[in-house]
Amino acid sequence: METLRQQINNSDPDQINKNQEVLIKALIPILDGLILVTGLVGQILIMTILTGRRKKGNQPPHGTDTLLLALSAADLLLLFCLPFHTSAITLGFWPFGDFLCKAISFLSVACSAASVFTLAALAVTRYLTVVHPAWTYQSRMHRRFKVTVALLWVPASALAAPQFAFRTITFSSTVYCFAFLSDVSQLVYSIALFLFGFALPLGIIVLMYAKIYCFLRHARQIGNAPQLERYQRQVTHTSALLVLIFTLLWLPSYILMFSIVGGTLKGSPGYNIFALLARLLSSSVAVVNPVLYGFMSHKFRRDLLVLGRKQCTWCRSCLTGCPCAMRRDTVQPFELDTTSERGQN
Repeated sequence: METLRQQINNSDPDQINKNQEVLIKALIPILDGLILVTGLVGQILIMTILTGRRKKGNQPPHGTDTLLLALSAADLLLLFCLPFHTSAITLGFWPFGDFLCKAISFLSVACSAASVFTLAALAVTRYLTVVHPAWTYQSRMHRRFKVTVALLWVPASALAAPQFAFRTITFSSTVYCFAFLSDVSQLVYSIALFLFGFALPLGIIVLMYAKIYCFLRHARQIGNAPQLERYQRQVTHTSALLVLIFTLLWLPSYILMFSIVGGTLKGSPGYNIFALLARLLSSSVAVVNPVLYGFMSHKFRRDLLVLGRKQCTWCRSCLTGCPCAMRRDTVQPFELDTTSERGQN
């Protein structure tokens, strides 16, 4: 009995890793397919509603809408990269050639960084709108948002540039899309990605929402208005949720990145499961962002309801006008008249 247990223990790590790899290759297409479909639906709804909003009177479009459109565009590009990674993981090799190895890697990092930078810009915009509304209106900030969106892609592209420069395919027993960097260079690049792609945006988001909370708390203490108390509670809960979700979605990927560079977790029994979880969390950003920044808005839900009613009306009118959908009793009088006329003749 003891010998059998020892043999099982000796063979467990390799067998567990093999079983995990088989399970991961089976799950990845299913989970990625769900992320792709739900993400596309959410992003298309966001972009349809935001682009369908018309100017009310002489007021310019809200700057937040411009940032949300930019966020949706970055997340859509992330979804575009997803099938390439899914195919490579499922097949066990990179089948798309050297150029797409560089381009998809560059686009993935650039879109991720641009998405995160846009979330930080949204936090700054909400702070200025709540705390300094008069200055925001007088400075005509709405005219600067398009420039801001364009400028956000400059540091995002700079962070992704090493991907295009150093990514290459390697030929051994199989073909891999590999980052051809030394250990020191890879560590420096990982630290830069962590600081500028995670820590700095997270710090800005936390700081802006904390300042909004302090401002609302101070205003409530001075004015003692019940509506401010309810608004403060709502802002507090929403801000805490945004920070928590942001950290939960992105932090595991950076833990995985540093573990690969340092070689600490790789080879351990739970490494493959943690890598799958980290990848799914970072990929689901394109699904979570529309929910957090779109569907939680009362104005967006109202516009979504109006859009749904318009679509239902359009579908109903199409069905009514379709000859195949016409009821038989609408044709029956003509048949009766024709029959009666034949009888008279």
